[in-house]
Amino acid sequence: MLTVVAVNGSRRERSYTRKSLQVALDAVAAEPGVETDLLDLSAVDLPLYHPGRDEQGDSAALRTRVREAEAVLIGSPVYHGSYSSTFRNFHDYCSKDDYRDTAVGLVVTAGGGSYGPTLDHLRSTVRGVYGHTVPEQVGVRNASSKYDGDRLTDDGIRRRLGELSEAVVAEARRLHPEA
Repeated sequence: MLTVVAVNGSRRERSYTRKSLQVALDAVAAEPGVETDLLDLSAVDLPLYHPGRDEQGDSAALRTRVREAEAVLIGSPVYHGSYSSTFRNFHDYCSKDDYRDTAVGLVVTAGGGSYGPTLDHLRSTVRGVYGHTVPEQVGVRNASSKYDGDRLTDDGIRRRLGELSEAVVAEARRLHPEA
């Protein structure tokens, strides 16, 4: 069984990042041999990372979910041209052991039009913990205009989220042929 975990780095109640990650997970959930899991950082106990304390709050359980997955989708809203402090705090708990030989896909949602630097920062961060970021990635400009409630109305973005998920699963199967 291949596990795909999506990490939602938004704390917003009606998060477009969470909604986009769910669309991506739904695209591969019905695929044989694939199990999906949404790790919503807005709903966990994760104190501010302290390097002198290895495990705080839910950090150990969250890291285990990432470490045991063959594929991870990381999602973040754009904040000041980079990713959210919520994701950064979680990622500070993670190590090379958590992402080594893990296929990683990136999803970024922007209130405006610019998301490129955020994707760059996420790629660099994932590379630093030995994750295998796939070339496909999805940036959603003007995210509020792409949704009607919880429903994604932009077919192009839906297609790209599906392609991202398929690429992550394919890379995970290449890295873990036994899964």
